[in-house]
This record gives sequence, structure tokens and C-alpha cells, in this order.
Amino acid sequence: MWMRYSRSVGAAARSLFAAVQDDSEMKSDIRTRMEVDLMKNRLQSARRYLSYSLVALALAASPFRASAQTPDAAWTALQQSYYPGKKLEPAPFVRLTAPARAASGEQVPFAFSIDHPMTAARYIRSVTVFVDKNPVPLTAVFHFNPQSGKAEIATRIRFESDSQVHVVAEASDGRLYVNETAVKASGGCGGPATGDAAAAIAAAGKMKIALDGPFKRGEVNKARLLIKHPMYTGLQRDLNTHGFRPAFFIDKIDVTFNGKPVMTADTQIGISEDPSIGFSFVADGPGALQVSIRDNAGGSFRQSLSVGG
Repeated sequence: MWMRYSRSVGAAARSLFAAVQDDSEMKSDIRTRMEVDLMKNRLQSARRYLSYSLVALALAASPFRASAQTPDAAWTALQQSYYPGKKLEPAPFVRLTAPARAASGEQVPFAFSIDHPMTAARYIRSVTVFVDKNPVPLTAVFHFNPQSGKAEIATRIRFESDSQVHVVAEASDGRLYVNETAVKASGGCGGPATGDAAAAIAAAGKMKIALDGPFKRGEVNKARLLIKHPMYTGLQRDLNTHGFRPAFFIDKIDVTFNGKPVMTADTQIGISEDPSIGFSFVADGPGALQVSIRDNAGGSFRQSLSVGG
């Protein structure tokens, strides 16, 4: 009896072991199939990612995409508006100086200097500055003549957002030259207006003129003009009244030496508050450097400086 019981127990144990072994093998087989499926899915995902990457690279390098980005739409519109049917020749001799990035769009240093003859036969007649993405892109037009000595200006301008700056120089023979640079800056045209508006308006028009260096007879001299003026854009909100301060800006600057025109500027709201204008002039001898300005409210102001005496 004991033997029969032992054989029964042994048989049951073998059956149980076999069942457990079969179950383990089944689980192992299931696990293997799952791992194979997972590897297949990962391989398919990698293939799809590679395919998408190749497509993206192809699109980035395609001529269609490049042509869609250039030329810039804002500049194209400005050319059609200001120079319809005219040819603008790219000109590296129109040298531009500006920071690639500015901490504030309200006061961004900007300068141009044009390596071109300034004789009675050939000279730069005018230089127009556009900040393409500003609410009023036309920033200023500077007019020159041989008495200017060199067509160059150093000033400060506004940027409402990151923008290209295009400078177009017109020569006395009618040819148009252009160069451009990019500046990252923002908030220069529509930022909040601080300070006392009445006091700023009352102080507007005060000027200082000084030579940059000693006077040079018969040569090109450099001078700097500083003007006290808020240059309100009409887009700035007063922090006290929460209304917009009316546009109030200088729109004309005339500089003469001994009564002869040196430089004239037609300026807009893109020129920064308290304008600083660096310019050049030729002086055959001692004389008076005279400046007159006018703003859009009808105010006019004058200042002079005796040089070479």
C-alpha cells in the first residue's frame, strides 16, 4: 500500500513538474516573442525617424525653400514704394556700423560712411536709412554736397523689433547704391513714455555743437550735434494718463558753414530721443558752423559755433 501511495505521489509530482516546466517554457516563448516584436517596432520607428530627417534635410537644401525666404517681403515692398523701376546696386563701399544685438531698441548706435568721391563732378547726393520692420520704416534722409567732405553720419536710431536696416545712397549721376545690416532689438517705437511730458516739451530745442578734434583748414573736419528733444513717436503710452502721447519730433535739420550748405536731414520718429548727429564738413578757413532745426509742432531753433578762430 505504501508502495502504491509512493508511486502515486511520484507520478503526481512528475506531472506537476512537467506542467510547471511547460508553463515556464510557454512564458519564455511569450517573452521572446514580445522582445522580438519590440525590436521590430523600434527598428520601424528608427527607419521612420531617418526617413523624416532625410526629407527635412532635403527641404532645407531645396532651391524652392531658399527662394521662398528671399528677398525679404518688407524690403521688397519698400523698394516698390520708394524706388519703383529703379536699379539698386549692392555696394560694400557703403559702410555700415551697428551692433548685432542691442540691449534696448530705444537707443541703438548706427553709422554709415561712404567711400565715394565728393567733388563737384562726382559726389553722394543723398543717403536714405530704412529700418524695414519699424512702424515707420523711413528713418531719415540725409542730403550732402561737396562741401560735406564725406557722406557719413553717426547717430542713434529706434527699433521696434529685430530688423534689417537698408541704406540707399544716391550719387550725383543718379546711380543708386545699397547696403544692409541686421540688428536684434525691440521696444524702441512703442514702449512706455516716462517723465514729465510738459517739461520735456518745454526743454525741446536746446543744442550743443562741438568739433571732434582740432580744426583742420582745407580738410575734412568732424563735428557732433546734440539736441534736447523727446522725439515722441505717437505710439508711446503715457504711464500716468494711460493714453498715447502725441507725435512730437524733429523733422528738419540744416547745417551750414559760412552760409554754405553742409548737410541737411529730413528726420522721422525712427531717430532716438535727444538726437546725436555726427557729421563732416570742409572748411577753407575760420568761420561759423550754424545749425537750425524744426519740429513737427512748428518749433524752430538755432545754434552756432565759431571754428578756426
